[in-house]
Amino acid sequence: TIVLNNPRRRNALSLPMLQSLRRDLLHDVKSRELRVIVIAAEGPVFCSGHDLKELSSEDDVKQHSQVFELCAEVMTLIQKLPVPVIAKVNGLATAAGCQLVASCDIAVASEKSQFATPGVNIGLFCSTPAVALGRSLPRKVALEMLFTGEPLSAHEALMHGLVSKVVPEDKLEEETMKISQKICESSKSVLALGKATFYRQITQDLDTAYKITTKVMVDNLTLRDGQEGIEAFVQKRKPVWSH
Repeated sequence: TIVLNNPRRRNALSLPMLQSLRRDLLHDVKSRELRVIVIAAEGPVFCSGHDLKELSSEDDVKQHSQVFELCAEVMTLIQKLPVPVIAKVNGLATAAGCQLVASCDIAVASEKSQFATPGVNIGLFCSTPAVALGRSLPRKVALEMLFTGEPLSAHEALMHGLVSKVVPEDKLEEETMKISQKICESSKSVLALGKATFYRQITQDLDTAYKITTKVMVDNLTLRDGQEGIEAFVQKRKPVWSH
């Protein structure tokens, strides 16, 4: 579990926060013991997006580029990791914070959570958050969020596909752990192959997507755990994964 822990600054994705997040996402990434990553936060705001104090000087183009490039690197890293990443959201997620939720593989939110891209209201359109948002939400819903800055409630976010589940606040930890534990019952190597393939094929046309996934299904059968799973099913026993 990675916890955004700067509630006084509304868990803003400052350069130090982004650097820490990248470091923590990569921590033990090759360990067989690492099976799932949960991103959570302290305080009433899950993440408020970029630290605007870092963006206040119009002359410091180099720093501005560094902030946005590192943020893009972290968001794409989440989908490149070999294990599922779950956002556990209990509060407000805005701008790049909303982008972070949209970039995770799964998102579980409490009923009090809200999601917004309000950059337009301060003259900084949420163009980079729009990348993740536009790939998670129907286009017209994403654009309404981007054009108006108005928030989605947790249940609206669920209805439109930004989050996977919405639960009462006191059930958030339990539901997140339930999903995590279910993931841990499967083979890490099979999940890694499946996750990488999902993101590879999702941007392709239908024929190309099937060509990619047809080959991957064959590759999956060559994995030790691919064979173990089928043998265990035939023999009516629980598989023993090697990961």
